[in-house]
Amino acid sequence: MSRSKVNVVLVEPDIPGNTGNVGRTCVATSSSLHLVGRLGFSLDDKYLKRSGLDYWPNVDLKQHKDWDSFVSTLKTESHLYFFEKDGAQNYWDVEFKPETYLVFGSETSGFSKKMIEKFGGQFIRIPMTGPVRSLNLSSSAAVAVYEVLRQWH
Repeated sequence: MSRSKVNVVLVEPDIPGNTGNVGRTCVATSSSLHLVGRLGFSLDDKYLKRSGLDYWPNVDLKQHKDWDSFVSTLKTESHLYFFEKDGAQNYWDVEFKPETYLVFGSETSGFSKKMIEKFGGQFIRIPMTGPVRSLNLSSSAAVAVYEVLRQWH
């Protein structure tokens, strides 16, 4: 498959350190980072920049006022993949296509009820066999990005 850019989408992220770490992963993989809706921190936050290290200025960052604003920027051939701990399909069973957007909900509240109703059937999970409720957002984003790159290469 020809190389396409991976897009990581964080919907209303709350924790600056997670977003900084996701940004660093995006820089390392030449992926884009989309921040959608209300942020639980300022983009000038010291914790965001500490987690993103000196790479933060290199993040291909796109900020969107809300979900509808984000969706209006998508091409018709875009593919949205929603990650949620209760998703019906394991991430390794998904074939990631070009124009991939990996979508993650808020660390503290997940996806809105409206998004669950609209996209719930498309949710993908990263399986966990140990006694934990969920994985850290930045860990989940890294797992997903590298799976897409593995498939594409």
